[in-house]
Formats: sequence, C-alpha cells, structure tokens
Amino acid sequence: MDDIKVRGDIATMEKVEKKQLVTFILTAYGVTFVLGFLMWFFYGRGADLSVFPNAQMFYPAAGVMLAYLVTKKEDKNLPKPLFIFFILLTAVMILCAVLSVFVPLTMKSGEAEISVWMMAVQGLIILGSVIFWILLLTSGKERRAAYGLRGKNWKKSFLCILLFFVLYSVRMGIGSAAAGQLEAFGAVWTDPVTWIYLLTIFLNFFLVVTAFFGEEYGWRYYLQPVMQKRFGLRGGVLLLGVVWGLWHLPIDFFYYTTPDMGLAACVSQQITCIFIGIFLAYVYMKTDNIWVPVAVHFLNNNLVPMFAGNYTADVLQEQTIHWGDLIPALFLNLVIFGWFIFLKPFRAVKEK
Repeated sequence: MDDIKVRGDIATMEKVEKKQLVTFILTAYGVTFVLGFLMWFFYGRGADLSVFPNAQMFYPAAGVMLAYLVTKKEDKNLPKPLFIFFILLTAVMILCAVLSVFVPLTMKSGEAEISVWMMAVQGLIILGSVIFWILLLTSGKERRAAYGLRGKNWKKSFLCILLFFVLYSVRMGIGSAAAGQLEAFGAVWTDPVTWIYLLTIFLNFFLVVTAFFGEEYGWRYYLQPVMQKRFGLRGGVLLLGVVWGLWHLPIDFFYYTTPDMGLAACVSQQITCIFIGIFLAYVYMKTDNIWVPVAVHFLNNNLVPMFAGNYTADVLQEQTIHWGDLIPALFLNLVIFGWFIFLKPFRAVKEK
C-alpha cells in the first residue's frame, strides 16, 4: 500500500510540474512570439518597436508566477500579492507594447521625437519597481525563502558581482585591443562621466529591478533546475543558454539589428546567452541568491553605454553584426566565461 501511495504521489507531482512547465512556456515563449509577429508586421511600416524589448523581459517571471498561482494556490507561503502585482504589471507592459504600434504617439524634445509609449513604460518600470520592493519586503522571510526571493550569502554574492564587472571589463579591453582601439578603452576609465555613470547605475538598479528580475526569476530560478534535472548540471545549463538565446529571436531581427543581419544576430545571441548563461548559473549555484544573477544581468546590459560612449536610450538598437565578428566573439566569451562550467558547483555529487 505504501508503494502504491508513493507512486501516486510521484505521479501527482509530475503532473503538477508538467502543468507548471506548460504554463511557463506558453507565457514566456507564447507571448514573445505572438508579439514578435506584430514586430515583424510593423517593422516594415516604420513603427517604433522600442517598447517590445522592455515588455519582453517581464514574461519569464510572469510565467513562473502564473504557474505557481495555478498549481500552488493553497500554499500559505505563496506571496500572492507580489505575484499578482507582477503579472498585472506585465499585462500593462504588453498593452503598452501593442498600443505603441497601433496608436503611435510621439512628442518633440528639441529636434528629436520621443515615443510617448516608451516614456510611459519607463515610468511604469520605475513605479512598478518601487511597489515591487514594498510587496517583497512586506511578504515576510518565510514566503521569500519558500519561493527563492530571499537574499543570502551577501559577502560571497558581492564578490561574484564584482568578479563579473572585472571579467566584463577585461573582455571589453581585449576586444578593444584586437580592434586597435586600446587607447579609446583607456580613455573610458579616465573620463569623469564614467564614474558618475557607475554611481548612477548602482542607484538605478533599484528603480528598474522588475525588468531584470523578470528574466532571471524565470531562467535561473525556475528553468535552470528543471533543465539540470533532465540533462545534468552542465548539459542543462548549456541547453538553457540555447533556449534563452532562441527566446530573443524577435528582438534580434527587429530591434537589436535589421532583418538582413538577423541570422548573424541570432548566432551572436546564442554565443552570448550560452557563455553568459554559464556564468549566471555559476553565481546562482554558488550563492543560492537569485539577486546575484539579477544584478549581473543588469550590469551586462547597462555597462554597454559606458564602453560604447553612447548614453542614449537606443544604444542597443540597430547594431551592426557581421558573420566575421562571430568567431572572435566565440573565442573571447569561451576564454572569459566558458571555463566556469568546470568549477565545483557543476560537479555532480555522487549519492552514497
């Protein structure tokens, strides 16, 4: 009888886990590619698509939260107010993305035109982040711990974040040297604007946290353990990098680059997501603190303007990516981030 009960419990658990995974996929990927179709349709009509990437960052976490609200609604430790708020915030972001192409609104700022919808989304992210912190902190330690939201191992966590900053800078320095621009790289560090910017992005993290949490709570907290359970500690992380890269397809074609460079951008994205994904997995497994990959992801995106010398909002838009750039990028990312997959957290513990 006990064996029958155990098998029944396992079957029930597997059914719940499958329902959670389906909910996550439908939200994280379904919404992404439905709105990706809109991006394709309106790209040819010259629409401003800048709201879409901002909204897309919210879908993974919203998918996890929706899955838990559906399958764990009786759990007393479920932080329902926080999860419901985040899902509603995501829904509003989606609405803004859709309205931005069907009802485009712009306003003059000097000689430039600014999207009203983009300004609205930036305001939503800031306001949403403030409310997010309030709901998170008032949810209680037990609820935060039960759903991977509690910060811990802060000394180790800080060192991991600092390590990423150093490695990112080294990667940029090597890339600059290879391109014959080492002098420009050195000038970044002597420019007072650089240090002012570093201070501002530290403060800015707390005001835009929802976007980066939106990705990392989905990829690292939820999907990484699922993938590792099925494909192993290393194989799961490598495959996660692949599916994470594929998730970027619409913005690779219609935002980061132009469609003619879309395929090269997709391969470039795979390189980035696989190798940065290795490092993100490493720091998450090392610290068991979701806020470390959130902070690292934030830095990965927000250090770009500093090294590019372009502090405008469209610094990531319509980049030029050629096939010839990919081999050096692959080698550089392999050297800087790839070796982390051989460190202790990725070594399977043998059962006694």
